[in-house]
Amino acid sequence: MIAQTYLSELFSLDDRVAVVTGGSSGIGRAIAEALARAGASVVVVARREAELAETVGELGAQGCRAAWVSADLGTRDGVRAAAEEAAEVFAEPDILVNCAGINLRPPMGELGEDVWDTTMAVNLEAPYLLGQRFGPGMAERGFGRIIHVTSQQAHRAFVQSGAYGVSKGALESLARSQAEAWSPYGVTCNTLVPGFVMTPLNARLSSDPEKVAALAARTMVGRNGVAGDFAGAAVFLASRASAYVTGQAIFVDGGLSVH
Repeated sequence: MIAQTYLSELFSLDDRVAVVTGGSSGIGRAIAEALARAGASVVVVARREAELAETVGELGAQGCRAAWVSADLGTRDGVRAAAEEAAEVFAEPDILVNCAGINLRPPMGELGEDVWDTTMAVNLEAPYLLGQRFGPGMAERGFGRIIHVTSQQAHRAFVQSGAYGVSKGALESLARSQAEAWSPYGVTCNTLVPGFVMTPLNARLSSDPEKVAALAARTMVGRNGVAGDFAGAAVFLASRASAYVTGQAIFVDGGLSVH
């Protein structure tokens, strides 16, 4: 009983409101579920209504409090509209998770301005705009958690990082700038750095058994990641337990980055 009380004080998200972009599939969905099961009221933001409805329906069946907002995060107007709609569902959020992303990686010599602009809009500008919308309110209330999901390509170039790697590297810099601005007021800002995770976003690689096996061999645990591997780290970064952790890139990669 003492242990349960202690853990609840550290990690419970009761009475917290979370907004999770990209929360209808892959890592984002696993994080949305983890936050909801830890007690948060979760608003899932993504494009496809069928996937959103399925995700929220499953969360509701588990007794969680969840809702969804369909949005195009590739335009400034779409991001702003999504932010306002999400804030009206439960309340202004205490937790913002930016997981929505696109993974367009043509060879560098073929990288056009259209791919560059689209990648930066979704992977970098949307998290910036959402942070600008919600961060100051979190700081005013004295508690907030901003979590970005980045990539190994933020730290090293491989498998044609292209604009994708640039966007994720910049996103980690954004987290540090947000931490500098708002951490004195109780708002921590961190990134989760996946290894290779078997999700729809990585369909190009996950469809090749040889590449999948080679990537697993590069880890220390001998396997590639699954979306559920991010549940514990996300709850930690969203909770009171992480009050002294900010501006950090936390690798959830089975040791791939240090092997």
